[in-house]
Amino acid sequence: MFTQVTLPYATDALEPHIDTLTVETHYGKHHANYAAQFNAAVSKAGLEGKSAEEILSSLDEVSDPADRKALRNNGGGFYNHNLYFSTLSPAPAREPSGKLAEAVARDFASLDALKEEISRLAATQFGSGWAFLSADKSGKLKLSACPNQDNPLMEGEGFVPILALDVWEHAYYLKYKNLRADYIKAFWEVLDWNAVSSLYEKLL
Repeated sequence: MFTQVTLPYATDALEPHIDTLTVETHYGKHHANYAAQFNAAVSKAGLEGKSAEEILSSLDEVSDPADRKALRNNGGGFYNHNLYFSTLSPAPAREPSGKLAEAVARDFASLDALKEEISRLAATQFGSGWAFLSADKSGKLKLSACPNQDNPLMEGEGFVPILALDVWEHAYYLKYKNLRADYIKAFWEVLDWNAVSSLYEKLL
């Protein structure tokens, strides 16, 4: 049984950057629905006992097209939102630490350069989707954008997302309307780099 990550903060704690109503709706309605639908899809496909990572990394092995679509859309929605909400904080670390800090300097020259590129990917993602920072077991970092609820696990290249920037309209429209760029700037004000650094080190 897959369950939503428990929010490590109150629903109003990310104000003024992400408003209370957005958190309540995004987490309590959208994310909750993805979790429920993913569990139903897993049961229908007979995949109980497998992790979300295992399922999303092997979608091509699901023979039924309808099952595969349900797992992709709802499993991606469940997984992506778990990552998104677990890396936000009202008192975030403003920069990565330890091995992730070293990897950022190695692969992107600076944190500002990395943030600029993720922001660009998020701002230019057509329609709904995500921008990700991912890593593989060797520690290599990769930036990418994915449509809908897709994520790098589905690409089969061994990269696991450690930072997810949601640019579906439900993530920002209640507060920012059509000003996606303003929401992206606000995201960096509540992203906890300690959480991202921890996820990175778990992969190595």
